[in-house]
Amino acid sequence: MWKILAGLVFGVAVALFGGYSYFPSLMFTERVSPFGVEETVARIQQNIQASNKGWTLSGLRNAAKPIEKDGGNVLPVLMIEACSTRYSGPILKDDTLRFLSILMPCKISVYKKSDGKVYIGTMNASLIGAMFGSKVGTIMKEVAEDQQSFLKFDPTKPAPKMIEGMPGGGGGGAGAGSAGGC
Repeated sequence: MWKILAGLVFGVAVALFGGYSYFPSLMFTERVSPFGVEETVARIQQNIQASNKGWTLSGLRNAAKPIEKDGGNVLPVLMIEACSTRYSGPILKDDTLRFLSILMPCKISVYKKSDGKVYIGTMNASLIGAMFGSKVGTIMKEVAEDQQSFLKFDPTKPAPKMIEGMPGGGGGGAGAGSAGGC
């Protein structure tokens, strides 16, 4: 009996450790970009604007800037923010799901690491959506598919110009009533 119980406890401990170790790589994805930081951002922005699913840019944040202002030195980190009311609307209209507004707008991070390479970081929207039931799961699966299309680059096309500032409106993304926010 003790062997069975010890085996069960050991098995649960191994499963928990494995889940703890592996879970972050499931929740977030990271891929190398073939371009520099600004060109990667510009190409993603262009793909978002070209989407026919109601996506709009709501902001571009320089996450390294506050650290630099405090006298620190950090490699570039730019966060592209985009939203589609096609996806945010059904979630924000449902009081039981409104807490998921924390996931809005959709963010794509472009950053440089000390190895000199530029990376694109995204949240696994499909997996996160699946945790909140079929309605959110279905919506977030579509968001994930769109997000993947934003990260497809045609290297034969010239690089577009990066859109700086807040394309959707004011300081924290789009302001109330502005077309770009969620």
